[in-house]
Amino acid sequence: MTERTLIIAEAGVNHNGCLKRAKEMVAVAAQAGADVVKFQTFSADALTAANAELADYQKSNTHHTNQLELLKSLELSQDDHYELIECCNQHQIEFLSTGFDVESIQFLESCNLKRLKIPSGEITNLPLLREIARLKKPIILSTGMADLQEIMQALQALERAGADRQEITLLQCTTQYPAPDEDANLRVIPAFKEQFHVQVGYSDHTSGIDLSIAAVALGAKVIEKHFTLDRNLPGPDHKASLLPQELERLVRGIRRVELALGSPTKQPSPSEINNKRVARKSLVAKTLIKQGDKFCRNNLTTKRPGTGISPMQWDNLIGRVATRTYHQDELIEW
Repeated sequence: MTERTLIIAEAGVNHNGCLKRAKEMVAVAAQAGADVVKFQTFSADALTAANAELADYQKSNTHHTNQLELLKSLELSQDDHYELIECCNQHQIEFLSTGFDVESIQFLESCNLKRLKIPSGEITNLPLLREIARLKKPIILSTGMADLQEIMQALQALERAGADRQEITLLQCTTQYPAPDEDANLRVIPAFKEQFHVQVGYSDHTSGIDLSIAAVALGAKVIEKHFTLDRNLPGPDHKASLLPQELERLVRGIRRVELALGSPTKQPSPSEINNKRVARKSLVAKTLIKQGDKFCRNNLTTKRPGTGISPMQWDNLIGRVATRTYHQDELIEW
């Protein structure tokens, strides 16, 4: 049986700093059938310097002039987190949040999260990697903007600080919003598994749901996808996010692929087994064959149904003597 894919509905900062909207997003993620709803935990002052520039997509989608100003508008307080965790409990969906600084990670640890998420931008942040590894919880590590050497260094740093590699999941990711399809590079998903011996997944920043579903077919066990209540809201990530009904379609699509993947063993499925007798063929009399005649190419043929001698026995029957008379279209018997 195919292992169930962990589907993370990434609320991120699409609540725009509004707790009411964040709670609405929890309800939407649960209704869609996602396993996890994920937010972001940070102190703007700890995350960015005052003069840090905005990324191009942030400039296009917000009215802010620098990262500090933008991030301050998107912060959630500790009390907000407590309310969101309670909201998740009520909707029976796992709460997860990405911590961007050591203090935020320590706070999230106090919230008893099941797992921890390291975003792409922190893959080279050694102090943060060590703090997360120290907690000895399952880790999801996004790899946007990273090369293989940086990924290996991050894995080694996590292991040296106490993380178990078997508890680490690497997510292929392209850090652009939205990411061009040609930059998705889904083939690294099975390559990650082979090279690093870890669980693998996909953090999808492309438009639509198709590539997330394709990633599951390639072996992704975790899918992370941004969603929003309204793509027209101001904010850095709304334009590259799914609407609620699209999130529902994504979950349905992934669950369908899981069913379809099956196992690497090829054998007739229960749904098709009864069709063998209808769709396959048997050895039948092409013309009248009298008792004592020899079976030959001129008096034998193959026709449906497949309830008689398999045509794979053709060579074994040619030259044998008929022990009784066969009329045209009659199935041959041994």
